[in-house]
Amino acid sequence: MKYLLSIVLVALIGFTAPKKTAPAYDWGSVSAKPDLSWANQVGAQTTPGNTAWDAGKFGLRNDTSTFSTRAIQAAIDACHRQGGGTVTIAPGYYKIGALFIKSGVNLHLSKGTTLLASEDIEDYPEFPSRIAGIEMTWPSAVINIMDAENAALTGEGFIDCRGKVFWDKYWAMREEYEKKNLRWIVDYDCKRVRGILVSNSKHITLKDFTLVRTGFWACQILYSDHCSVSGLTINNNVGGHGPSTDGIDIDSSTNILIENCDVDCNDDNICIKAGRDADGLRVNRPTENVVVRNCIARKGAGLLTCGSETSGSIRNVLAYDLKACGTGTALRLKSSMNRGGTVENIYMTRVEADSVTRILAVDLNWNPKYSYSALPKEYEGKEIPAHWTTMLTPVEPKEKGYPYFRNVYFSHVKADGAKRFISASGWNENHRIENFYLSNIDAEVESVGKITYGKNFQLQDIRLTVKDKSRLQQTDNIDSKIEINYK
Repeated sequence: MKYLLSIVLVALIGFTAPKKTAPAYDWGSVSAKPDLSWANQVGAQTTPGNTAWDAGKFGLRNDTSTFSTRAIQAAIDACHRQGGGTVTIAPGYYKIGALFIKSGVNLHLSKGTTLLASEDIEDYPEFPSRIAGIEMTWPSAVINIMDAENAALTGEGFIDCRGKVFWDKYWAMREEYEKKNLRWIVDYDCKRVRGILVSNSKHITLKDFTLVRTGFWACQILYSDHCSVSGLTINNNVGGHGPSTDGIDIDSSTNILIENCDVDCNDDNICIKAGRDADGLRVNRPTENVVVRNCIARKGAGLLTCGSETSGSIRNVLAYDLKACGTGTALRLKSSMNRGGTVENIYMTRVEADSVTRILAVDLNWNPKYSYSALPKEYEGKEIPAHWTTMLTPVEPKEKGYPYFRNVYFSHVKADGAKRFISASGWNENHRIENFYLSNIDAEVESVGKITYGKNFQLQDIRLTVKDKSRLQQTDNIDSKIEINYK
């Protein structure tokens, strides 16, 4: 009787689950243990219901001779109006233009389903967005989740964005623009279609599908909160070299979970962004509270990159149990001296790297030809596009454009076949990169590299097998302790 009474009491008053605590990580000998309790709150907290909606009932047919956009969108809209649920696309091949998933709707791509994106830019209506750090009018993505709550794109289906037409357009424009000293604006003039856009939304789930050949960035999470990106396979090296085809971009968004993803691209694999230059400082929205775990980066510029769009600041990023295979850099922090913002509290541990270019790269003055805008004389006094004016707007005072990098923890790394261990540089003796804690790193490298204008760099339990027998170059560093065991 007492046992039954206790069950009744629990049912009546509810059960309080024990409070989650952050897992333990080893950062070596640090002055204070980092507080990572925020990491328990990331990711979508709700998902759409299971009420089934068959897109076939809205006229969807397995037929690539005609567009399926209207039928799929009709199913999404009806599901949304009736309170939400799961819209299922049956196995088959479907040609589409831009689709828009709405609140309460899960668009589910069944295994064996392939969406073939249109190669015609006219099938992607333009709207105000943010791209590469500035707000401007841009074509819609292949799949869009905008101003929505509790929405999802799931399933083991396949989305072929067929973006080579946009890659070819970019390379042709790039050649001409560089001749005119316009490298800084070609990425913005060449409007290319993104794969997935989540914008101004919350509690969004992207799960299990494969995304290939995106015209521009594969998956952008913009101005959003509590989103999960789980189990995605992204490959932008199918059928050519896709320029600036980032894998996953988290852009001025908060409480984001990225897990179990496999990314093969031609720029940053997983990238944290927060706006560019004067426009990014105007918007002033940070990216914070991001967890990245159990992911693989293949080709691409960086397994985990922060920047170069840092204007709104980036903080609280935890990444662990990761692999880099032929990737440019395992951990990369980059900005420029007109971008502003602070990159801080970056934690990365338990990383396996094979044949990467660099294990750690830190640069406050990244890619000057791209990072600094200057109008050639032949354009002075002439009417120019609005986004050119945005890019040319100076940061005033100029000190507001100085970025800051600090509080970076990087531990338990095993690297084979790396070209360089580290390349890390502040700006000058008055503007240093600060508080970097590297520990328990075992790497085989061709050369060691350098640290310049650093403050409080702490390297311990670093074991390097160096092919060219070089040693770490240190210039103008203060308050640092470097302990490297050269094999």
